[in-house]
Amino acid sequence: MIPTVLTDDAPRRVLVLGANGRLGRAATLAFAGSGWRVLAQVRRAPQVGWPATVQPLVLPFDTADHAQAVLEAARLAGGADTLVYALNPSRYTRAAWRAQTLPMLRRAMAVAQGLNARFVMPGNVYAYGSTMPEVLREDTPVCPDTEMGHIRQAMEVELAAAARRRELSSVVLRAGNFFGAGQGSWLDLVMLTQLHRGRLVYPGPMDVPVAWAYLPDLAQALVAVAQAWGPRAGFDTLHFQGHTLSGRDWLAGLEAMTGRAPLRASSLPWGLMRLAGVFKPEWAALAEGRYLWERPHRLCQQALERRIGREPHTPFAQALAQSLADLGWAAPSQVGAVPSPALRA
Repeated sequence: MIPTVLTDDAPRRVLVLGANGRLGRAATLAFAGSGWRVLAQVRRAPQVGWPATVQPLVLPFDTADHAQAVLEAARLAGGADTLVYALNPSRYTRAAWRAQTLPMLRRAMAVAQGLNARFVMPGNVYAYGSTMPEVLREDTPVCPDTEMGHIRQAMEVELAAAARRRELSSVVLRAGNFFGAGQGSWLDLVMLTQLHRGRLVYPGPMDVPVAWAYLPDLAQALVAVAQAWGPRAGFDTLHFQGHTLSGRDWLAGLEAMTGRAPLRASSLPWGLMRLAGVFKPEWAALAEGRYLWERPHRLCQQALERRIGREPHTPFAQALAQSLADLGWAAPSQVGAVPSPALRA
């Protein structure tokens, strides 16, 4: 069952699964701001209001019956041309990912099929593994060597198989570490925790550049991918380059934003986290991804730009200023100019 092609005068409706999460909320706002009617699936009513073009569907998504209820509610609300998958397992642990990830994905795929909707999923670089090359393109072979990496690969395999059976048309937009749009990223959970003491806590070597995605930009890219969807059905992967940043880039940016210079850098105690992972499984799962900070890598966005035009890209100074403002650290008007260190392919 392959979706029909959208035209300029066709109604554009999107169902966002997990719209209360940081990525889900950013996607909801981006689609609404681009003129789409948005159905926002949430487990509980949002505390902050949505634009008028957003209709919340306050329903859980934990079982097949829940998914059927979401499908029926979406149909009653007028259906959707596109489904954005912004759900995550209940906890960032290997056990939760192992038990929940693929069943939850399959439920979402069934909803998309029931709506005859395209399926858009943000991805990451976990499946490239600890030997990944510095430049990651769509045809770079995946080589997962962690459980999280194998699970991310399995998710894409499921989508590709559904496309081969002509059941579902889908795109995965891979990106680096998220930042911006509120709490819940490495920035606020780790990096800024000692900023009041004049320190940046950085998870990797300070000189290694790694991939980052400013969430409002990534959300705009998801909208652009949905709007540029052509008649070809199938499964595609695209790469969102975002910002390629080292620890020193973050240090310089934070010094300029906060006026606290010089800032000192301290490392994350990975060994302690691994040991404590026996009692704190979230820490064990995080420690599994240490290689993501030690291997220099960036995503090549050329295929994405062939599809949508220039990738949405907020300069690093502006993105960092707004991220800090969202976290209560600073107002954007207080920030001086900082050149963006992002590399463009």
